[in-house]
Amino acid sequence: MADLSLRNIRKAYADFEVLHGIDLEISSGEFIVFVGPSGCGKSTLLRSIAGLETITSGDLIIDNERMNAVAPSKRGISMVFQSYALYPHMTVFENMAFGLRIAGTPKSEIDERVRRAAEILQLDKYLHRQPKALSGGQRQRVAIGRAIVRNPRVFLFDEPLSNLDAALRVGTRIEIAKLKRSMPDTTMIYVTHDQVEAMTLADRIVVFNDGRIEQVGTPTDLYRKPANLFVAQFIGSPAMNILKGKVVERSKTSARCLLDCGVSFETEVEPGRLSQGEAISVGIRPEDVELHDGTATDLAFTGSIDLVEHLGEVQILYLDLPDIREKFLMKAGGQSTFERMQGICFTVRRQNLHIFDSSGNAVRGER
Repeated sequence: MADLSLRNIRKAYADFEVLHGIDLEISSGEFIVFVGPSGCGKSTLLRSIAGLETITSGDLIIDNERMNAVAPSKRGISMVFQSYALYPHMTVFENMAFGLRIAGTPKSEIDERVRRAAEILQLDKYLHRQPKALSGGQRQRVAIGRAIVRNPRVFLFDEPLSNLDAALRVGTRIEIAKLKRSMPDTTMIYVTHDQVEAMTLADRIVVFNDGRIEQVGTPTDLYRKPANLFVAQFIGSPAMNILKGKVVERSKTSARCLLDCGVSFETEVEPGRLSQGEAISVGIRPEDVELHDGTATDLAFTGSIDLVEHLGEVQILYLDLPDIREKFLMKAGGQSTFERMQGICFTVRRQNLHIFDSSGNAVRGER
């Protein structure tokens, strides 16, 4: 079991700073996922925790012990990389046992640890095989098993599924979820740019952008209550629609807003948030849109269909709205029939709107 505390962690290469003061508390046994676009600093932070990168300033604390100057091998950490890095001439058993042999672990203990890890990962039938006789998913499980046998306090995963095809990614993701259930006291930190992996695996997600943390929360919290425009558009697939507008009238408890497409609505607003004339952004998730019969109602939109993506159980409609350059995406049932250039009316429930102020920060109204 291990608690991690990252206190004002900074990492710089010469004059170029990659991490800009990261503060994060991770509880023992948590499965934490770092997500963000390429170059946002998530892998650099993971490598800094592992000791593969030197922390420029700040403190890395594991179980109340400062780890900045502790050698990687002494931190109680095991890391699984994007590359399997297996020895091709060794069997699965030998690959998993190699690190323990180098450390001088007794033979009987090596055998017990390897076979226990193989059973957890369903590799017990393949211990005699060499890596060339395994699938990509099985090789990645061997790499994970090599980390398990060390009985680490902390598991680090650096995009372990990115080399696998779609089917293997799903299968191996399920295996990692099972692994977490079988090791409930082990803290795990997982880096990915794939939000599906983040949403399905994480106890909490940490969203990174440009070397900073944008938001930390459960998958549900980040999806339903994004803190800002970046998180709103990064979490969710298809991405959230963003419409521009402004506040045209402000009272003590509410604001009337007018979107560029001509739709207006009124929303409750906390005191001190939004001012008359302020530019706003309104986020609408594609699945929160409902077809409408065209009768007069608040938050009714009209547009035309430009493209239909058929995905089986659902369809993604790409809509043109008046005076809006970007396509508006809408999810519809797979049984309905839609055609290009077809006119369409839809509405959105007010409680499903995500409103952001001129700085891009979420405005908490009647949510």
